[in-house]
Amino acid sequence: MSEIARYSDGELTNFKALIDEKIENAEKDLKHFQSQLDFSGGNSGNETGKKVGSMEDGSEALGREKIAQLAHRQRKFVQHLKAALVRIENKTYGICRESGKLISKERLKIVPHTTLSIAAKNAQQKDDE
Repeated sequence: MSEIARYSDGELTNFKALIDEKIENAEKDLKHFQSQLDFSGGNSGNETGKKVGSMEDGSEALGREKIAQLAHRQRKFVQHLKAALVRIENKTYGICRESGKLISKERLKIVPHTTLSIAAKNAQQKDDE
């Protein structure tokens, strides 16, 4: 029975450092989005304390919705990055979940939370069409 090829412990350490940095940056962005939501939520009137018009209310609601979507997407990104850290700990990081082959280092540097090789991702997208 042959052993599944995997990245070396040194390579996994390098990927971990990359992911840790991405998590730190993503969490900063998430805090920024959250603070924008918190600020705009308490800012429903104008400087004189009067309620602003309905057009401005609608515009503000659209802005808040966009920020909420960005925050949600950022939360998911952080979750995916943290799951990648678990795979590093389990020494399964960088192994395509479809083919069992190593995902290229170039792809992992660009999309460090991926679980699919480019070939598997392309096949998945072709199936979705």
